[in-house]
Amino acid sequence: MEKKKASIQTAVGVVKSFVSPEEDAVDLMTSKGFMQDLILRIQRVDISALAAQLAYFFLLSFFPLLIFLVTLLPYLNLETTQVYSFLVNIMPDEVYRLIENTLNEILTIRNSSLLSIGVLGTIWSASKGINALIRALNKAYDTETRGSILDRGLSLVFTIAFVIVIAVALLLPVFGQQVGHFLFSIVGIEEQFEIIWHRMRWSMPPLLIFIVLMGIYRFVPNTNPRLKLMRVWPGALFSTLAWLAATYVFSFYISNFANYSATYGSIGGVIILMLWLYFTGIILIFGGVLNATMQKKALQKERIKQNTLANS
Repeated sequence: MEKKKASIQTAVGVVKSFVSPEEDAVDLMTSKGFMQDLILRIQRVDISALAAQLAYFFLLSFFPLLIFLVTLLPYLNLETTQVYSFLVNIMPDEVYRLIENTLNEILTIRNSSLLSIGVLGTIWSASKGINALIRALNKAYDTETRGSILDRGLSLVFTIAFVIVIAVALLLPVFGQQVGHFLFSIVGIEEQFEIIWHRMRWSMPPLLIFIVLMGIYRFVPNTNPRLKLMRVWPGALFSTLAWLAATYVFSFYISNFANYSATYGSIGGVIILMLWLYFTGIILIFGGVLNATMQKKALQKERIKQNTLANS
C-alpha cells in the first residue's frame, strides 16, 4: 500500500514538474522544454478569460458589421438571392435564422444612416476586443502595455484592417466574378488574366487573414527590439489554418449532431455564435503565445551560440 502511494506521488510530481516547472529550468532546445514554456505562457496569459473578453466584444461588433456589409450590397446592384445563398453556406442554420429578419429589412431598404451606424458600432466594439488581444500578447512576451492612447490607436488601425479583410473574405468567393469584370474593364487587362483571377479568388480570403495576423503579431506586442516577420509567421499560419479548420468542424458538428434550438429555444443561435467567437479568440491568442515561445527559443539559441564562440 505504501509502495503504491509512493508511486502515485511520484507520478503526480512528474506531471506537476512538466506542467508547472521552474521557468529558469526550462531548456527550450528540447521538445519537452518547448512544450513546458508554451504551457507556462498559456497559464500566465489566461487564454480562457481573455478569449471570453474577445468573444464578448466581437459579438457586440458582429451585428453592426453585418449591417455595414449587407447595407453596401444594394448599392452594388447585386441580387438578394445571392446574399442569402452565401450566408446560408457559411453559418449554422440557428445563426442564420437569428439574423434573417434583420437581413430582410436591410436588403429591402436603402438606408445610409444604417451604414454609418454599422461602421461606428463595428469600430467601437471590435476595437475593445483588439485591446484585449493586445493585453494578451504583451503578457505572452512578458512586456508592459503602452499608454492607453497608443494602444487605442493601434486597436483602431487593426480593427479597420479586420473590417476590410472580413468584407473581402466574405464577398470575394461569391461576388468575385463581378468584381473581376469591373476591375479588369478599368485597367484593360486581357481575358486570360481574368481567368487567373477567377481561379485565385478562392485562395484570397485565407491569404488576407494570414497577412492581417502577420501584422497583428508583428506590431501589437510591445517588444524591444521590434519582432521580425520571420519570427511571427508560424503563429499567423497556425491561427489561419486552425481557424478555418475549427470553423468547418464547428459548423459540421452544429449542423449534424447538436440541436441547440431544441435545448435553448430562440437563443440557441446566440449561444452558437458566442461559442464560435470564443474558439476564434482562443486561436488568435494561442497563435501569439506560440510566437512568443519560438521567439524565446531563438534568443536562447543565439545566446548559446555567442557563449560558445566566446569560450572557443
